[in-house]
Amino acid sequence: MTEIDCVYSDDNTPLEALTSLPLTMDGVQLAGGTLTAFTESYVKREGHLGDLARFLVDWRKKSPTTTVLTSGSTGSPKPIAVEKVRMASSARLTCEFLRLKKGDTALLAMPLRYIAARMMVVRALVWGLDLIVKQPASSPLVSLDKPVHFAPLTAMQVYESLQDHATAKKLKDIRCLLIGGGAVTGPLAHKLADFPNEVWSSYGMTETLSHIALRRINGPTASEWYTTLPGVSVRLSPEGTLAIWAPRVTEGELLTNDIAEIDEAGRFRILGRCDNVVNTGGIKVQLEAVEELLSPVIKFPFCVTSIADQRLGEKLVLLYEGSETAQALEKLCRHVLPRYWVPRAYLQVGSIPLTETGKKARVAARDMATRLSHRH
Repeated sequence: MTEIDCVYSDDNTPLEALTSLPLTMDGVQLAGGTLTAFTESYVKREGHLGDLARFLVDWRKKSPTTTVLTSGSTGSPKPIAVEKVRMASSARLTCEFLRLKKGDTALLAMPLRYIAARMMVVRALVWGLDLIVKQPASSPLVSLDKPVHFAPLTAMQVYESLQDHATAKKLKDIRCLLIGGGAVTGPLAHKLADFPNEVWSSYGMTETLSHIALRRINGPTASEWYTTLPGVSVRLSPEGTLAIWAPRVTEGELLTNDIAEIDEAGRFRILGRCDNVVNTGGIKVQLEAVEELLSPVIKFPFCVTSIADQRLGEKLVLLYEGSETAQALEKLCRHVLPRYWVPRAYLQVGSIPLTETGKKARVAARDMATRLSHRH
């Protein structure tokens, strides 16, 4: 068995073997001394390649764990320690499910501080993928000059790539496009529906070492329901939130804050987060549910949040980019939304607060709405 063949071993691969795997990058295999030379050359540099070198140095250490940051969508990012053998197991689950092959090109265009990008490196190591490294950006395909088999991108990166004809074509040419970092709904989902190759939406978090379930966005098997990866099962807690059993990637059952629905086949869909429920005048409103109804009719970035209100306790606020008037948006909302879901304030902003992984930064959005409302 050659060194590269060990990428196909099972979950029993010892830690020593996992941490000494070669990395193929831009068609060149880095192993042993060449991999060491790469890390030594870049480990003290700033930027994406420096981050990659530092992760590889950490991966090759004898320590069974490495540290990653949570996404920060509901607060400040927090560091957590994750097991390298479980990261390798997660990598195999994804590669097997998506039928990736050794030598397939895989795009790395997300910040390496977070689990999504680090799992791309681990997939390249474990499965023998050819890693194509691009600087994280809102439109990372601009400088892409070769075909890509597998590309995980955030919903924001996909949206921005669709705004330009050249990058939109590159996006369509990706054989397997995997979208994370936010819901894929409304106009974005509609634009992706006729893509010729596979387009998937992922569900997961740092604690599950990237995704544990996927759903097709396009093609005859397109669905709003997520299918769990092999060996993963889900149930609802008494509070209606999703509980995940994924022994290959996390120890014990993981209770989430995501309010979910599960069908008879064991598939699930997310209705929102329990910490994104707003009680306005005694009516409980799920922020994601409001955004889902508005996404087909509002064509520019927006976010529904809330601020404190003396009479209602909390009131809904719509933050939006673009040039629409508050009056026009309120009229649209009254036409689309149930009566008690209509926002009470409409605030134009330069940009919607997002995390580095492209999710709506809910705490920052609420703070922004509070500051702007005080000015008004």
